[in-house]
Amino acid sequence: MKTMRSIFAVLMAVAILVLAGCAAKPEDKKENIQNTIAVGYGHTLGLKSDGTMVAIGFNDDGQRNVQEWSDIVAFGGGAYHTVGLKKDGTVVAVGNNESWQCDVSEWTDITAIAVGYYHTVGLKKDGTVVVATDMEDYHGNRAAAQWTDIVAIAAGYYHTVGVKSDGTVVAVGYNDQGQCDVSELTDVVSVAAGFTHTVCRKRDGSFVSVGSNDNGEADITAWGQEVVSYGAGGYNTVGLKADGTVVIAGVGEYSQADVADWTDINQIAVGCNHLVGLKKDGTVVAAGDNIYGQCDIDKWTDILVK
Repeated sequence: MKTMRSIFAVLMAVAILVLAGCAAKPEDKKENIQNTIAVGYGHTLGLKSDGTMVAIGFNDDGQRNVQEWSDIVAFGGGAYHTVGLKKDGTVVAVGNNESWQCDVSEWTDITAIAVGYYHTVGLKKDGTVVVATDMEDYHGNRAAAQWTDIVAIAAGYYHTVGVKSDGTVVAVGYNDQGQCDVSELTDVVSVAAGFTHTVCRKRDGSFVSVGSNDNGEADITAWGQEVVSYGAGGYNTVGLKADGTVVIAGVGEYSQADVADWTDINQIAVGCNHLVGLKKDGTVVAAGDNIYGQCDIDKWTDILVK
């Protein structure tokens, strides 16, 4: 009997060790998370270390009602809506749905999302794209659903951009400032879409922009490998440098360029009129328009740092 008990104890110990070896470590979970801060037109969003969501700012359409969300790996804000990608590839959305931008409940196998002002875009595992917007589709963003072989997406004010696996770029939607004139671009690996401009990073680390440059938002040709991530705003382009500082090309009506004293920044989120930075200690800084309290994030702590 003692022998049987000993064998059973050994087997249980082995089983526990195997299960422990298969369990996901906290650091492993971080690898699946794409962003932990985001901004909409008048609201700001954050993902905390415990997996819960926080939000501040404008909420007349319920775009801040994300407290019950869980298992979120990516999220973004539009004009008056918020969209989240869950780790199982499904998507959730809250807020204004007048343009059907929140009709994402049936989406599956999504690997990335992009949130425009009044539309939502999803990238599927097979490289195809889904779009949530009204049937009238005045600006033509639904045409992105015909794309294939896509590896990255971005959504601007009224336009949508995709990077193909061969490094070429496609775009649909409103093109009044040439923000969709991307057909001649090559060797592109990532993209960001602003109000009326589109920014791409090339394989060699250089940057190129198409569309409006009325405010200097396209003056990024001097940027290089020192910029590790970037975003496109209403009238500017923002880059996060490897040393934790931030650079801005262009101006902002609401002083969102006031970031000279920002240090130890780990992540940035660029909106139409405000900008948010996540520091390495899990606190958050903000600059720009604060009419709805979207920049009142000085008390936020423990935002997940990737």
